Amino acid sequence: MTTPTREQATAANRAAWDASADYHRTDPQWRALLDGFATPGFSVLDAVETEMFGRLGVDGKAVAQLCCNNGREILSVKNLTAGRCVGFDQSEKFLQQARELATAGSIEAEFVATDVYAIDSAYDGAFDIVLVTIGAIGWMPDLAAFVAVAARLLRPGGHLFVHEQHPITDMFDPHSPTPFEPTEPYFTERPYVSDQPIVYHGQATEAVGESYWYTHTLADIFRACLSNGLAIRDFAEYPDNISSVDWAKYEQRAPRLPLSYALLAKKG
Repeated sequence: MTTPTREQATAANRAAWDASADYHRTDPQWRALLDGFATPGFSVLDAVETEMFGRLGVDGKAVAQLCCNNGREILSVKNLTAGRCVGFDQSEKFLQQARELATAGSIEAEFVATDVYAIDSAYDGAFDIVLVTIGAIGWMPDLAAFVAVAARLLRPGGHLFVHEQHPITDMFDPHSPTPFEPTEPYFTERPYVSDQPIVYHGQATEAVGESYWYTHTLADIFRACLSNGLAIRDFAEYPDNISSVDWAKYEQRAPRLPLSYALLAKKG
């Protein structure tokens, strides 16, 4: 397989996400989100995220989310009384869903469709917190450049908060006959290629075009922060599954695996 360029992978992933958007509207979770955000103060943030935002203090602060998908997390942050909230994502179809959720709750937030590597410089230094949540980093063919974007969006003293699935999860295949035996290397530079819709619950088999998923080690993530002037302020690993339901089996098994992590890095 010829490894795609960053531009080729980004374009292919954008097309795959756009083609997958309608599958998410048929998931019961979509109706639950619409009903939820119609309730004042609704939040989808889990205990780790809620605690971190409590530590950082978000009242009146400007917050950006990279790869915000349907906007559920950044809208939840806005409901914590944050100030300006902006969600960036390359899929216009998912941002349409984000705007619907914002309308359902009369929540003021901005949603910008853009290649995450090419976010307009008008946003540079505009945010106190940049948020990256589950499933964003794996779509990044160039992790250092991705973190560089986060760094330039931050004001001096601002924080990057990452709450992601642990890279060790990419070693396992939950659909394998032997799901608890590693099937992939932890250290790899080649992306995983799929042509199936990108869904969170179960599997869909209709082809939507190739998409590319990249494994980045913890060292890669730390190095990307440090090389972009971000000092690591906190890091924790958890046995909690924050990925799709397919990985729930790993959460329930002993010995327990690290399934997610939270990283806090400060600029300047």
